[in-house]
Amino acid sequence: MAAPPVLTFLLLLLAKALSHASTAAAALPAHSNDPNPFPPITPLHLHQARRQQRLRQAASSSPDATKLVTAAADGTDTMAEPPFTEHYFPQELDHFTFRPNASTVFYQKYLVNDTFWRRSSGRKGGSTGPLFVFTGGETDIESIAINAGFMFDIAPKFGALLVFIEHRFYGESMPFRSNSTEALGYLTSTQALADFAILITSLKQNLSAETAPVVVFGGSYGGMLASWFRLKYPHVTIGALASSAPILQFDYITPWSSFYDVVSQDYKSESLNCFSVIKAAWDVLEERGSNDNGLLELSKLFRACKTLKDDGSIQKWLWTAFIYTAMSDYPTPASFLENLPAYPVKEMCKIIDGFPANADILEKVFAAASLFYNYTGDQTCNHIEDKDSPRSLDLSYWRWQACTEMIMPMSSSNESMFPPSTFSYEDRFNYCFRFFGVRPRPHWITTEYGGYKIDKVLKRFGSNIIFSNGMRDPWSGGGVLKNISSSIVALVTEKGAHHLDLRGATKDDPDWVIEQRRQEVEIIQGWIDQYYQDTAQVS
Repeated sequence: MAAPPVLTFLLLLLAKALSHASTAAAALPAHSNDPNPFPPITPLHLHQARRQQRLRQAASSSPDATKLVTAAADGTDTMAEPPFTEHYFPQELDHFTFRPNASTVFYQKYLVNDTFWRRSSGRKGGSTGPLFVFTGGETDIESIAINAGFMFDIAPKFGALLVFIEHRFYGESMPFRSNSTEALGYLTSTQALADFAILITSLKQNLSAETAPVVVFGGSYGGMLASWFRLKYPHVTIGALASSAPILQFDYITPWSSFYDVVSQDYKSESLNCFSVIKAAWDVLEERGSNDNGLLELSKLFRACKTLKDDGSIQKWLWTAFIYTAMSDYPTPASFLENLPAYPVKEMCKIIDGFPANADILEKVFAAASLFYNYTGDQTCNHIEDKDSPRSLDLSYWRWQACTEMIMPMSSSNESMFPPSTFSYEDRFNYCFRFFGVRPRPHWITTEYGGYKIDKVLKRFGSNIIFSNGMRDPWSGGGVLKNISSSIVALVTEKGAHHLDLRGATKDDPDWVIEQRRQEVEIIQGWIDQYYQDTAQVS
């Protein structure tokens, strides 16, 4: 069986998004019968950006719109204004060629907080505070910054300047108005890393802070970039905190089924019945949705805002809820993706287990998914078909990356709670060529950054990287889970979820989260102390 059909909605979404794209892209029919080679998951930060989009729309008529959006994102109601200022850097389009358009400038957005920055007094022994830089990923930079509370929490201790850099082609950092293949050709991880290096270097010069050390932070794709940045630009940054960074989710390094295996284990660890109900629901859904009468009944059962046209949209809706709940299975209430209680996987399974054994299986999974979509109870109906949903967001840029270099194979095994599926490089190649007119380079990431035998390779030349992972995070299977050397360390928490450590501290944080962050602070302090010591010896 090819990749699950639940992402067929993305074909429609992307066809609309790229209506002015290349001829090859335009040739793709809206309803292609080709198998969709992509896993049914939207990058986490893009899903979080959808939430920000909805909040901004809802708050647009409110005099406290900024407060509403910011507070909802970080789970508080005390932040009246965003804790940063916006800036734009004239960035070159192409850092690696000398073609006539290589020096074309676009304006790359970055955010700054200097509240706690320790500026050099000029006196002997008066050092400038470090720059803590977040390497932005696949969404607008505000959505990232307001969820990186850890950096704000530790800035006073270090006297740090906080900088959040937006990734090219996301948010407002758009080199082109066009989505043509020629334009998208400049969307690569190597160009993004060079952007970060040039912006950081220029910013330090403008601030007369050339001697200030730089530590980079990142989560998920941004965490991958942070680790790669340390490896590629060790003269720009002294260290990196790479949280939930699946840098080993490429080629044949990590078992392809690892992502869905972890999700399934999250639910199974809470309740075998919960796992079994979800696993059995897919066949029931497919059978009932096989005719118009069945779809009408499903539309009523799932409280769809409009009558559904196929059962695949419900499958996608459920799939999304179960996956993202696992990814954001935080030990405290959070509003990162949706309003969720503490340990939401446990709460979902409580809902399923609370039904009588002979209850309708689809009623059970609907009730569980409603915890993700409607925990606050304010939704009167569900926008299950994506074209009707305010959650819609242009995914064309990330899809381009997934069609060029970010080839992360995924499959679903028979032991998973999801329908079995396979991954095919050939399917991916055919899809991407038809849609964008390009062929993926599936081994480029491991060629450019490495990955195979990473313990032996990085032990020989790398240093100062923290790889943090929570084992309840589906992406942990592609992460670095063991120490590589005394300075390339893996901080692993058994109950942690997706880049939990980068979130701001709360009074209800369990001891193991507090300890993880304490270790990170201690390691970063060691990097900075060593830097100042080395600098003093040289001078």
